[in-house]
Amino acid sequence: MNTQELKPRAPAAALPPRPRNLFPVWAAAALAALWLIVWDLEISFETLVWGVEDMGEYFSRYGQPDFSDLSRYLELMGVTLATALWGTAFALVVAFFLAPLAARNFTPGAVSYRIAREVLNFMRAMPDLLLALIFVAALGLGPLPGALALGVHTAGFLGKFFAESLERIDQGVYEGVAATGANFPQRVMYAGWPSILREALGYTLYILDRNVRMASVLGLVGAGGIGLALHDTLRLFDYGQSAALILVILATILIIDYASAWLRRRLG
Repeated sequence: MNTQELKPRAPAAALPPRPRNLFPVWAAAALAALWLIVWDLEISFETLVWGVEDMGEYFSRYGQPDFSDLSRYLELMGVTLATALWGTAFALVVAFFLAPLAARNFTPGAVSYRIAREVLNFMRAMPDLLLALIFVAALGLGPLPGALALGVHTAGFLGKFFAESLERIDQGVYEGVAATGANFPQRVMYAGWPSILREALGYTLYILDRNVRMASVLGLVGAGGIGLALHDTLRLFDYGQSAALILVILATILIIDYASAWLRRRLG
């Protein structure tokens, strides 16, 4: 008989302890946070219930869209799209030059890095609507103030996205180009942008998608396009034309959203 078969087997390792059920704890914390929000904001559920009927009556006024002037609506939507497109182009140009300066591995020095970072922070901190009001006061009504407002604000976001992408590129690629004696512009053009091109295109499409939505809103403060027409019809209580304008905006945003998603999948 084989002596190895007579040896006692080693005891099986103990099973790990059963994980604790923390769901009641998290549920209690969420309810406590919800109660704190309701208490701090002094939300009255009774007032909200009464307001549902008023909101239903108000939205019922938009039940008969008036598409009698559809060609003008589409023309105004085209102006809004052009505003978003040129705003995105402006942001892309600014971010193209500022992002390498705001990336730690590409910037020529600490001073240029800090200046570029603070400029991008300032652009992101300035809201679109505030910039649009400033540019409308300076340049007058029209799509130009809207394009500049969108461009300045979103340049801060694009610059930050690009800079962080440049900081994540493979160090070997950067060192290989730098070892050839390449200067700052050459390192950026041969090691930086080719490494993040697909990611940068994805970010740019996202900003364009976002700017189309905001361009419609900026029209409400005089930045031209379909938003300005919507503001005028709302002020005149012309709910039929307002409903038609809103539907045109929604349809355009949906088309652009699906097109952007398709392009992102192609890039990915």
